[in-house]
Amino acid sequence: MSKQAKRKQKPQLIQWRLYVVVAFVCLMFTSLVGRAAYIQIVEPEMLRHQSDMRTLRTTSREVQRGLITDRNGDMLAVSVPVKAVYADPKVVHDKNGFADMRRWQALADVLHEPREDILKRVQSNPRKRFTYLKRQVTPAVADYIKQLKLPGVYLKPESRRYYPTGEITAQLVGITNIDDKGIEGLENTYNDWLTGTPSKQKVRKSRDGHVVERLDMVQEGESPNDLVLSIDQRIQQLAYRELKKATEVNQATSGSIVVLDVLTGEVLAMANTPSYNPNSRENLQSYRMRNRALTDAYEPGSTIKPFVVAAALDAGTIKTDQIIKTNPGRLRIGGKIVRDGRNYGDLSLSGILVHSSNVGMTKIALSMPVQELLGAYQTMGLGNYSGINLEGESAGLIHDRRRWSEFERATLSFGYGLMATPLQLARMYATLGNKGVQYPVSILKLKQTPEGTQVISPQVAQDVMEMLVGVTEKGGTARKAHIEGYPVAGKTGTARKAVAGGYGEDYVALFAGVAPVHNPRLAIAVVVNEPKGDRYYGGDIAAPVFASVMSGALQMLNVEPISNREKVRLAANSRSVE
Repeated sequence: MSKQAKRKQKPQLIQWRLYVVVAFVCLMFTSLVGRAAYIQIVEPEMLRHQSDMRTLRTTSREVQRGLITDRNGDMLAVSVPVKAVYADPKVVHDKNGFADMRRWQALADVLHEPREDILKRVQSNPRKRFTYLKRQVTPAVADYIKQLKLPGVYLKPESRRYYPTGEITAQLVGITNIDDKGIEGLENTYNDWLTGTPSKQKVRKSRDGHVVERLDMVQEGESPNDLVLSIDQRIQQLAYRELKKATEVNQATSGSIVVLDVLTGEVLAMANTPSYNPNSRENLQSYRMRNRALTDAYEPGSTIKPFVVAAALDAGTIKTDQIIKTNPGRLRIGGKIVRDGRNYGDLSLSGILVHSSNVGMTKIALSMPVQELLGAYQTMGLGNYSGINLEGESAGLIHDRRRWSEFERATLSFGYGLMATPLQLARMYATLGNKGVQYPVSILKLKQTPEGTQVISPQVAQDVMEMLVGVTEKGGTARKAHIEGYPVAGKTGTARKAVAGGYGEDYVALFAGVAPVHNPRLAIAVVVNEPKGDRYYGGDIAAPVFASVMSGALQMLNVEPISNREKVRLAANSRSVE
């Protein structure tokens, strides 16, 4: 082999390949720099927007609904934190969430729902992004669901309204719907006041959902307001218990009771039967939810008679010491007859009220023009709203006619031909006890006494109050309303219920009164609708409820019993009953 063949050859540099590589590297570097410059300087907003779409979120801080309390701070309505269970069907399908059906069965069991119903909601539309599985579950149930670790099943906070007093204040306080919006009672009337506004804030979240940066406040929230009622829960509970007992024992269709503070016009108790449990929404019946004390109007019967006497005394058509002949116990007017229970003979004004003489009351009513009597009724609150400002309140009914027969005028004097609610009756008697000064009714606790209107002269109001004392004493029509140590000024009422073409066989038993007479503090009206059996008179049905509630309430409020000196004075001032 030649020496030339064995000589090693040195590698030679290929210039054009080097140039190509260098040019390519420079081009890539220039492109990257240009792209970076374009993104950073020319058009930076696009990527920022894309980033914000993935990380920016608006969060809201939930606010609980305001509290409802009685005048002493006892809870009547409070919101408790609960959870809503919802699913994202798309996530469930994407993550093969139906692989383990045991977990879905466990979810159905704890929610007390059929598994097929839950699966149907999630499987019906795989592209759907939201569906509720259950609202308002307890924290314990929520913790159990969290431990199931079902993909696409989530929890979110919400609140549920709870009513500690249950059926005792159900119609008055009302209820909220599942979205925490008031739909009945005070919850509805004061919904805006009780509802706060959640604050909204823009935040930046990491990939795992944690907040890494708090940015702007989108909306400042408003705190909810609490509602302090004039109700005294102790008196409310007593009133409901006694009313419920009376309606059950007498198999009555319904009943209502209102307790007013004579000195302020505040409602200390307002109860109705039948009631319902606002914490259990199954099988709610609308007739149980009605606040009958202010929505239902009845013919007041003889409970209206003291105000006929007051109107006549104010008008000057009769005098306090006047004697009226009721002999022979009946009076023919326009072809019809007004009757008394028996012949009472000559009666004083006090005797007419004590014996509830229709004949005597008719003569008093006919002594004044009918428009003057109707005007007195309206001035005292009949046919007008009470000022309580609750939805559904009835104004009652007073007919406005040009002509009235004498018999129609007579029936007006003993409570027929007009309608009044239990609330109106209680307000009228409170006015009588407040020396003729009428206050608007308040369901909210007042900080100061409101401005009143003098609708009856103080002397007339005091005279009528003392005349009524005998109604609950021996020989009166409401002996069962007597309270030892607390003289009562009250009146019974027993009214037949009107039907098409006249009056039927059903009755309304009423009693309304004020106590104690020497220092009036409370006014109470009791209405028991359609009692069954032989006993249906107001003195037998409604008067015992009045006595139990009034006696207990006066003791709760530390009202002193009557002194011996006051007892003697009342006995001396009372009119003789003949």
